[in-house]
Amino acid sequence: QVQLVESGGGLVQAGGSLRLSCVASGSAGTMFNINAMGWYRQAPGGERDLVAAIGSGGVTDYADSVKGRFAISRDNAKNTVYLQMTSLKPEDTAVYYCNSPLYFPGGTRPLFNSWGQGTQVTVSS
Repeated sequence: QVQLVESGGGLVQAGGSLRLSCVASGSAGTMFNINAMGWYRQAPGGERDLVAAIGSGGVTDYADSVKGRFAISRDNAKNTVYLQMTSLKPEDTAVYYCNSPLYFPGGTRPLFNSWGQGTQVTVSS
């Protein structure tokens, strides 16, 4: 089984900060140390897009929309990936999910087809 549990979302004003956490267990936890992990977000009516990723060796990648404002990190001992979000904008409002991104030419796809419940981030202006 794959278990992905996101937490840390909330309601903040523009310019504020939030720290999201994702705990992986089951097969996702077993393979956590060698899997890349990432954060996805889905705004109302929008697609679920990868916004930040971190490889097993710590190399990070960010979507242009969040670059310089978000920071992804991981704690392999806790099977946890974090997303530190600063300088939040109303455009960041979305449900945030974690998964393991697989990279292909032209894009990515999530490894696990079982998603967590996500955590809601709402940024007011």
